[in-house]
Amino acid sequence: MSATRFSPSALFPVLLTLAISAICGGLAELAGLPAGWLMGGALGVTVAAMLGAPVAMPARLRDLSFILIGMSMGASVAPDSLTLLASWPVSLTALALELVVIIATTGWMLTRFFGLDAGTAYLSSFPGHLSFILGIAATGVGNARQIVIIQVIRILMLTIAVPIGAVFLPVDHFSPPAPDAFLGPLQLLALAGGCVAMGLAFVWLKVPAGMVLGAMAASTAAKLGGLYTEAMPIPLVIFTFILTGALIGSRFIGITRVEFMSAALGGLIATAMTLSIVTAVALGVAQLVDMPFGQIWLGLSPGALEGMGALGIALGYDTAFIAAHHVIRLLMLSFAIPAVVMLVRMQERAAQDRRI
Repeated sequence: MSATRFSPSALFPVLLTLAISAICGGLAELAGLPAGWLMGGALGVTVAAMLGAPVAMPARLRDLSFILIGMSMGASVAPDSLTLLASWPVSLTALALELVVIIATTGWMLTRFFGLDAGTAYLSSFPGHLSFILGIAATGVGNARQIVIIQVIRILMLTIAVPIGAVFLPVDHFSPPAPDAFLGPLQLLALAGGCVAMGLAFVWLKVPAGMVLGAMAASTAAKLGGLYTEAMPIPLVIFTFILTGALIGSRFIGITRVEFMSAALGGLIATAMTLSIVTAVALGVAQLVDMPFGQIWLGLSPGALEGMGALGIALGYDTAFIAAHHVIRLLMLSFAIPAVVMLVRMQERAAQDRRI
């Protein structure tokens, strides 16, 4: 039995993916779009994957992107973040209500107008926790391929919608504060080591999005503890955005155009409904708390934590607020998903009994 050897040809798809993300991200940045490196990269890799280009995002590179996002989010935490805690009960209550409305309305829409079975419709309507959802789908609940397509469309459209909204809508966004000092090589290595260790610990504890959250926890604790005050080097931040764009776009690998088109319309309508609900709820919360509308929107948005966190960095928002709300959203979904699946199962059994 021969040992598995590294093949240089296996490196080409990875380099191609990063090159596409970098080129498309750079073009979006030159066009003046906020978060251009992230949005352009995600869109470019998505198109390449759908056209059948040999793109790839290995697990190790994915984990590296998670670590870098967590480090960057922690380094971007505002020193006065804790002063916003008093306003969090309002936004967290809105988050809970928003989740109920999103799941109920989009799940109903997918069953009523697109003829999806209840399992596929409601697992597709959950705004987040994709790995948990696919694990349940693998047990025989719903159509896993359609669920993946609808969920990935949601993540991609949210990544694109936020920067475009920042350009064309009256939404406050800020350039990240210009740092006067950057972390040196030894500081970066020490910080990265702590982030990796905490990320692995969170993964071992089965914390949702453990690698990202563990890295952010270590980076935030070190910053608030006074171990460093410098910012992440700008080239490293850009590289983080390129990696994150490639990560988001690579989720379309393996999805054929036929499969995509069969589920795309329902996914786009479900995403549009979700965006409308989030925007309405965020507008309501903005009347009650003193913080930028865009920051509230990112905190309440049902996008992937790594994507929304990177957008928060690019748009100059408080990453502590955004991360905390996404963590709590995932925890809420951890209880909501099994509960809804049980209700779906009960409805299916009742329907079978009636047919008998």
